[in-house]
Amino acid sequence: MANRDEPVNGKHSELSLHKDGNLVLTDAGRYIIWSTHTKSNSSSIKLQLYNSGNLILHEQGNPVWQSFDHPTDTLLPNQLFTKNTQLVSSRSSTNYSSGFYKLYFDTDGILRLHYNNHEMTTIYWPHPSLDAWQVGRYLYLYSQRASLDSEGRFHSTDGLGFLSADFGYGPQRMMKIDMDGNLRVYSLVKHGATWEWMIKWQAVSHSCKIHGVCGPNSLCTYSQHSGRTCTCLHGYKMVNSKDWSYGCEPDFKTCRPEEEGFVELQYVEFFGFDIRLHRNYTLDACKNDCLNDCACKGFQFGYLAGFRVYFCYIKAFLYNGYQLGYPHRMYIKLPKTFVSSYKQKPMNKSSFHCLDLTVTPIIRSYENKPNNNILRFVLIIGCVIGFIEIICILLFWINTSKSPVTTEQSYSLAVTPFRKFTYRELKKASHNFRDEIGQGGASVVYKGRLTDKRIAAIKKLKGMASHQNDNEFQAEISTIGRLNHMNLIETWGYCAEGPHRLIVYEYMENGSLAEKLREGNLDWDTVFNIAKGTAKGLAYLHEECLEWVLHCDVKPHNILLDGNYNPRVADFGFSKLLDRDGTKKSGFSTIRGTRGYMAPEWVFKLPITSKVDVFSYGVVVLEMITGRGPGGKKQGTSEDVETGPGLVEWVRDRVRDGGGSGSESWIDDVVNGSICGKFDRKMMENLVRIALKCAEDDMQVRPTMNQVVNMLLHPENG
Repeated sequence: MANRDEPVNGKHSELSLHKDGNLVLTDAGRYIIWSTHTKSNSSSIKLQLYNSGNLILHEQGNPVWQSFDHPTDTLLPNQLFTKNTQLVSSRSSTNYSSGFYKLYFDTDGILRLHYNNHEMTTIYWPHPSLDAWQVGRYLYLYSQRASLDSEGRFHSTDGLGFLSADFGYGPQRMMKIDMDGNLRVYSLVKHGATWEWMIKWQAVSHSCKIHGVCGPNSLCTYSQHSGRTCTCLHGYKMVNSKDWSYGCEPDFKTCRPEEEGFVELQYVEFFGFDIRLHRNYTLDACKNDCLNDCACKGFQFGYLAGFRVYFCYIKAFLYNGYQLGYPHRMYIKLPKTFVSSYKQKPMNKSSFHCLDLTVTPIIRSYENKPNNNILRFVLIIGCVIGFIEIICILLFWINTSKSPVTTEQSYSLAVTPFRKFTYRELKKASHNFRDEIGQGGASVVYKGRLTDKRIAAIKKLKGMASHQNDNEFQAEISTIGRLNHMNLIETWGYCAEGPHRLIVYEYMENGSLAEKLREGNLDWDTVFNIAKGTAKGLAYLHEECLEWVLHCDVKPHNILLDGNYNPRVADFGFSKLLDRDGTKKSGFSTIRGTRGYMAPEWVFKLPITSKVDVFSYGVVVLEMITGRGPGGKKQGTSEDVETGPGLVEWVRDRVRDGGGSGSESWIDDVVNGSICGKFDRKMMENLVRIALKCAEDDMQVRPTMNQVVNMLLHPENG
């Protein structure tokens, strides 16, 4: 997109290649608006558009100018992004002039997203409060380069790398910085008779964390159903009703300390623009400091558990406000009239207006009246009803106080973007938890129908009375709130009410992989698709999240299948967040996982890394191929295998020996009979060898899940 900030008239404008080798854009008045500023004495200069999307000006076969060196808001596959280039968003969906957001390499060689509206400038990705090493980036590199390839793999010299959700050859792709400031990877996907660009990766998971989306003096909220919503703070009004980027302006005069107060906003953050920070300040001291400073628009107040101190951030501007469960309070400074109107509706003053200022004394006299039996009866009934209400309130309080949700729990659960269901809602949706569709050691799963007619899987956790178990529930909710991938189960909500802990997932029509293995009717295409999709989901957990995640319980019961048998990795109850520098890799106090799928590191108390999931994945793949359980037992039989080798050793022995007697090769001896003769032998052999590599006892020998994905998609490189 050339000359985006000074567009030409659509009529009589012209793009021409001059004899001197200059490519020129002229408007209707024949004025030069834009040019390549190239010169050539050769008569063989030509302009050519390639299938890659690159427009190249050639001189005797050598490029003298190319559009790939001058991107606007889009990066195409194999287009090189360097320190001399940047992506700049459009102003809106209809205005293609330069917007407020850009992607660029900073002076430290870090790839960043930046917001600049000429009044405020700020970096919002990676999160500015994190050091580069904390998000897996590297400083002070002499070369700054990045590119997206045609398979959906992105790599940057600062260490940023990821795979798109549909990684592999096939669809056309592009990376674009959208007008809302998010960096996304799109794939062109066919839906019926039309083609659509579908999001397959995005840099910022919560759109409200993008700076400037709602402008100053506003609040950004997000829900899965309605998306992002901008609202003006109380006492403020929109500057431009058609454009939220202008934000809101005060509807009052400022800097009158004696006439000002504060409105409290819970779970709200306004990032940046702090005048000063006070530690161990009381709330009243913080209020007084802000009231006595005309530059103060409000302050953030809360408790830092890590430092065991209360903090007070005095704010000069109210930018980047969002409500995503931030566990602190924000106090907005407003005139007292606005503070009172925020707490209650204003009274109608006209009913209190006195027209006559003359004061006339009223002389009262009292006389005895006969007893009013009706009034006495009404008073007695009122007292009885009031007494009953008090008893009911006390009983309710006693009942709810038995297992309260602590403030700490509330804060932990508030940070998720999911809907919070009541226990009554889920009890009704599941018909009193009647339709059981699965269970594990710590949970039972029921099928239910939500009020919006969606079919859901409702997981009810057992034994949540202990603090440790409740911490696992909070860990699962917190973990899945950070995840978004086509091969991970989608979570719709949760319930944390009294002793009840439930999670609501999308319902998978074909149940779990464990059920299909018992039935023994998986064909080769389905087996390979499940192996590939599961690998992609685990690779995302290990290497593509903002924080790495170890699943720690990969097994067929935790791999669910949708209507098309696409796999979804589920159940993050045992998951563990892992910093990108690996500092938490030894932070497990107990053995986690399921017998038969657990890596040797658990038994020998070695450092726990992502390789434990790789081991479990290898066992699951061998289980699909052979039709045998992890102990070596044939599915659906009572074969005694306690004295024989486990599944991994059983397969490894046959590969080493070349198969049993009468077999054409070890493949025929290993593969489950239900898929014999219906598979690609080379691909099957490759899959078995990959699974055996994953299930090596030595974790250093095992591949990463990203390497597994590459080996599955490109067996010729193995």
